[in-house]
Amino acid sequence: MVDADQTFVIVGGGLAGAKAAETLRAEGFTGRVILICDERDHPYERPPLSKGYLLGKEERDSVFVHQPAWYAQNDIELHLGQTVDAVDRAAKTVRFGEDGTVVRYDKLLLATGAEPRRLDIPGTDLAGVHHLRRLAHAERLKGVLAALGRDNGHIVIAGAGWIGLEVAAAAREYGAEVTVVEPEPTPLHGVLGPELGELFAELHREHGVRFHFGARLTEIVGQDGMVLAARTDDGEEHLAHDVLAAIGAAPRTGLAEAAGLEIAPREHGGGVLVDARLRTSDPDIHAAGDVASFPHALFGARLRVEHWANALNGGPAAARAMLGRDLTYDRVPYFFSDQYDLGMEYSGWAPPGAYDEVVVRGDAHKREFIAFWMKDHRVLAGMNVNVWDVTEQIQRLIRTGVRVDTEALADPHVPLQGLGA
Repeated sequence: MVDADQTFVIVGGGLAGAKAAETLRAEGFTGRVILICDERDHPYERPPLSKGYLLGKEERDSVFVHQPAWYAQNDIELHLGQTVDAVDRAAKTVRFGEDGTVVRYDKLLLATGAEPRRLDIPGTDLAGVHHLRRLAHAERLKGVLAALGRDNGHIVIAGAGWIGLEVAAAAREYGAEVTVVEPEPTPLHGVLGPELGELFAELHREHGVRFHFGARLTEIVGQDGMVLAARTDDGEEHLAHDVLAAIGAAPRTGLAEAAGLEIAPREHGGGVLVDARLRTSDPDIHAAGDVASFPHALFGARLRVEHWANALNGGPAAARAMLGRDLTYDRVPYFFSDQYDLGMEYSGWAPPGAYDEVVVRGDAHKREFIAFWMKDHRVLAGMNVNVWDVTEQIQRLIRTGVRVDTEALADPHVPLQGLGA
């Protein structure tokens, strides 16, 4: 039974943590809600950091989950710029802040997110080496890209994943010269496979981006603390005034590990191991968002999802579970991207080796199509490119797992609603 005397603590002030706090109040919880955020900014959403805000098309205030006054108005005890350094599961306490404040919890939510992976090469201490994960990173990078555009400067981006490509697009819109270094043979190779990855390579080449595939950065060369060039393991050297490391993110599991919570194996993405109700190996501690590795019955696998929708939906699900609601967290993974005049949405989960064919509906050359990743005539994932209002239909095909005639699936004249019905 949840009552007004209980204290729920949320560690992590990103989207998952902020939406969990909102949901606790919306569901009628009247006890203490303590939200601890290690950033000094109020909780914000991350997609604009590599999209609209980075491009200067969205104002800074637009990224915040709630207005600053919302937290006090809803009796959320918000602690900004405070790091939690210990969880004592036996005493059910967390310790945080420079003064070592200790608070007791009845339920604890870990929404600690992920952190950018670092380049382990010489030269990463130079002033022109960047990461993009936090609002402060985006503010700095926005100024850097604008300056590069004015001065015909060069940026080298390590990694052709979503962040690398979105920053490449933003850099070209500012007028900067861009080289992307990627060890795989195409962009987004691990997500889209070679069938669709090449489409994104062509898109960026049309806008002046240079790719160097099959290579990794081995050194960033500088002088007087400034970047001059980036070298790769095949002996190439690329002129660079700035370098962005966009080689993925690692779940921030240190706090959970120190508390003795079970961690998922690397092959499942790492992260804090949770059950279908987002409970960790301690029933009074939940985890949500980028840091959580959860079992997904639909795909028969354990997933750790780093995208916006998982934080948006996972935080509220964890909050309801903390309140004792009976639920199963099984949202179909979803994310979106905007690059130049291409907008896309992706639903599902189809890693390399999981599918046996890709079916394209529409004209991929005109970049107006839907791609479906199939296994035994069943849809595992779908990506709509410059085709809108079809996500619900794509997710229905994924969730029902019905066998679909691939010729009908590829035919734009056959309504998606009727397939598999």
